[in-house]
Amino acid sequence: MARGQQKIQSQQKNAKKAAEKKKSQGADQKTAAKAALVHTCPVCRTQMPDPKTFKQHFESKHPKSPMPPELADVQA
Repeated sequence: MARGQQKIQSQQKNAKKAAEKKKSQGADQKTAAKAALVHTCPVCRTQMPDPKTFKQHFESKHPKSPMPPELADVQA
């Protein structure tokens, strides 16, 4: 069993490792979320994760613009 000073040093070392791990996970989530936004609206350049959301966006925000060909067969 660790003695006084060794125990304190070990706890500090483990706390530092845990903080670094938590910090790196936050960046990974942001990167993954950004990578999931694959569809970009040609009119307003808004990014969306899936074609269904993209079509709903296009119909509600740009009703007068012609529908992009990739949305023609998507069910909203």
